[in-house]
Amino acid sequence: MRFLRYMVPWTVLVVVFALQWHATDAIRGFTWSADDYVRWSMVEWYTLALLAPAVLRFTARFPIEPRRLHFVPLHVVASLAFTASAVVLGAFVSSLTEASPFSQQLSQFLSKHVATALVTYWVLVTIRTAVHFFREKNRRALQAIQLQSQLAQSRLQVLKMQLHPHFLFNTLHAISTLIRDEAALAEDMLLRLSELLRAYLDNDRPEIALSRELELLDLYLGIQRIRFRDRLTTRIDAGRSTLEAMVPGLILQPLVENAINHGIGRHAGSDCIEIAAFRDADNLYLEVRNRNSQLDVTPEAAFTAGIGLSNSRLRLKELYGPAAAIYIDALLPQGVVCRVRLPFRAQAGATLETAQAA
Repeated sequence: MRFLRYMVPWTVLVVVFALQWHATDAIRGFTWSADDYVRWSMVEWYTLALLAPAVLRFTARFPIEPRRLHFVPLHVVASLAFTASAVVLGAFVSSLTEASPFSQQLSQFLSKHVATALVTYWVLVTIRTAVHFFREKNRRALQAIQLQSQLAQSRLQVLKMQLHPHFLFNTLHAISTLIRDEAALAEDMLLRLSELLRAYLDNDRPEIALSRELELLDLYLGIQRIRFRDRLTTRIDAGRSTLEAMVPGLILQPLVENAINHGIGRHAGSDCIEIAAFRDADNLYLEVRNRNSQLDVTPEAAFTAGIGLSNSRLRLKELYGPAAAIYIDALLPQGVVCRVRLPFRAQAGATLETAQAA
């Protein structure tokens, strides 16, 4: 099959040039038989087809590239050698098929077929170079995607490393405080911590369903509610149609952590952390709000002040490019909101299940 695919374009050239020669002779008023034109065309083009693989291999070995033009003189010499070989081989085959002297056929090929062989060589070089550039472009694009995925994965690991030390310290300190007087709360806190850490360690996927992200966030919020007691309340408002959306893993946790640290963690009184998720036809929107903090710097400066926000912005950029964005803004009369916009993509299989249920 590979041989047949290779011969098809050469056979097309045989037919086209046989028809062209016949038409040219017809205009002049004298034609040979159709078999003659086909035979002559076959000798010329199948001879070139026999030599073409050597040209393709030679071009692969010595490609003509913008930074490797020093191979051009080598190809000039090779094109002359290819043309000479095609002329001599074609004349030899033609002398056998036409039962005429080799010298006579050589004279015919020198006068009529040199330009064709020379042009054919450079066409083959152009085709092989174009194929090389196309494959190289695809290879680099695939490599870039793989590197982007690895970078996003690395940032997720960095985020986990940032989360674990101080979060573990604060949580374990709270557990040690509760374990004597309020053992039930300490046990609940410890179970939540265990399940949360297991999920963090086992899940290395760059994206998860929003429903799973909210489950992990609820474990985290449960621990924080136990730590801050009545001072902290939380609210999650997510539309049912948003739960199947794919989001970066741990995208909400650092935003909620910032809201707690810069709100109730620094200011007296109580606070309410609100998480909202809604969508339109193309985008998913996530919001994290607190009511007990102030934005003391410009929104842009907030992304350079800590790791959580800057890391989240970089992860969104790597995963979605300009299709995603993250903003931070002040609320009135008090509070701060962080908004995330990313392309809406349903979890694999979720759309099918929804259609079947309908």
